[in-house]
Amino acid sequence: MKRLVPEVSIGVFGHVDHGKTTLVYALTGRRTDIHSEEQLRAMSIRLGYAHVTFYKCPSCEEYPYTRFPTCPKCGSQCKPTRAVSFVDAPGHEALMATALAGTALIDGALLVIAANEGVKEQTKEHLMAIDIAGIDKVIVVQTKLDLVTPEEAKRNYEEIKKWLEGTVAEDAPIIPVAAPQLVNVDVLIEAIETYIPTPKREEGASPIFLVARSFDVNKPGSELGKLKGGVLGGALLQGKLSVGDAIEIAPGTKEGNRWRILESTIEGLRQGDVEVDEARPGGLVGILTKLDPSLTKSDSLAGNVVTRKGELPELREELTLEGKLVRDVKFSRGEPIMLTAGVTRTIGVIESVRQGDGEIRLFVKDLRMPIAILPNARIVLSKLINNSWRLVGYATPKG
Repeated sequence: MKRLVPEVSIGVFGHVDHGKTTLVYALTGRRTDIHSEEQLRAMSIRLGYAHVTFYKCPSCEEYPYTRFPTCPKCGSQCKPTRAVSFVDAPGHEALMATALAGTALIDGALLVIAANEGVKEQTKEHLMAIDIAGIDKVIVVQTKLDLVTPEEAKRNYEEIKKWLEGTVAEDAPIIPVAAPQLVNVDVLIEAIETYIPTPKREEGASPIFLVARSFDVNKPGSELGKLKGGVLGGALLQGKLSVGDAIEIAPGTKEGNRWRILESTIEGLRQGDVEVDEARPGGLVGILTKLDPSLTKSDSLAGNVVTRKGELPELREELTLEGKLVRDVKFSRGEPIMLTAGVTRTIGVIESVRQGDGEIRLFVKDLRMPIAILPNARIVLSKLINNSWRLVGYATPKG
C-alpha cells in the first residue's frame, strides 16, 4: 500500500507527566522520547516527532477510525484517510521556550490533561501559547483514566469543562482516554479527522522553512566518500521546495562577533516517512543538504530559516516591539528578555520600555541570535521568573 505524505501537523501540549508521549505512542506506534537523557529522566526535553497514517474501516459504523491497515475490531481491510505528523512538546516549566517553538510548526493541537491531577500551571501556560500562536483547532484529551474511578473521572471532566470557559478551547471536544490500553484512541482519531482539517496552503508564495532540528546522520567511522551532508528538520510554512534548489540558511553560523549566512543545495527531501522530489506545506519535512555535517549536528542550526537563494526575509539584531501582556509583570531597562519568533529563541537586553493597562512597547537590542522577520510575525515575550523563562505576552515588530 502506498504511503501517504502528511497533510497536517498536530502539536501535543500539556503539563509534564500527564501522558503526552504515551498518547503519541498510542496514536502512532512510535515513541518520541528517543534521546538517552529523555529516557533516563522519563520526560520529553526536545521537540519530539512521529508520523502516522490513519485508516477508516468500511464495515464498522461506530468509531471506524484506526492507525492499523487491518481493522482490529472486525478484520476488514481499511482505507487510508490521511497521514498526520505529531509534534510532542515538553511539559516541564523549564522547557517552556521549547514548547513555544513547537507552536510555530503546527496546524492544530491536542491539549493533554491527566484525570488524576487536573489542570496545572503548565496546562494553563501551554493553552496560552496555543492561543497566542493563533491555533484555534484544539482537542482536549483527558488522559490516565486507568488511574481514577469513574466518579473521579466524571468530576475531573466537569472541572476541565468549566476551566475552558472563555478560552480559545471553550468549544473544543474533550476526549477521555486510557492510552496504554488504547481505550478511546479510536474516538480520538475520529475527533482529529473531524475537528482538525487540512488547511489551505500558500503554495505559490516564496518558500519559508523553519528549522526546528538539525542532524548529522553519519555513523562514527563512516568512509569519507560515503558521508552524507547535514540534515535540517522542521516545517514548510508556505511555498514549495524541490530537490536541486539552491537555498540560504539564516542567520547561519556565528563566527566571532558576526553571523554568516549559509548556502547549500537540497540533495533530498523526506516528508513524514516518504521520500519526495518536492515538499509542500503540511506535516514535517527533512531536508538533506550538501552542508558539512559538523554544522548541523546536535541541533546546532535549530532556529534558522531556510529560503531559496536570494529570497531571505529581513534579519534584525535589535527591534522595537508593541504588544500585550498576559501576566501582571513589570519590565525594566537593562533587563534580559527572551523572544520567540517562529522556532527562533533568542535573548536580548531591554533598552527602553513603556507599559500600562496590559500593553507594552519595547526596544530590545543585542540579540544573541538575529530574528528573521516573517509575514504576520507575532513574537512571544518571556520573562525570567524564579530562574525559569515564563510566557508573559506577545508583540509585533515595528519600523
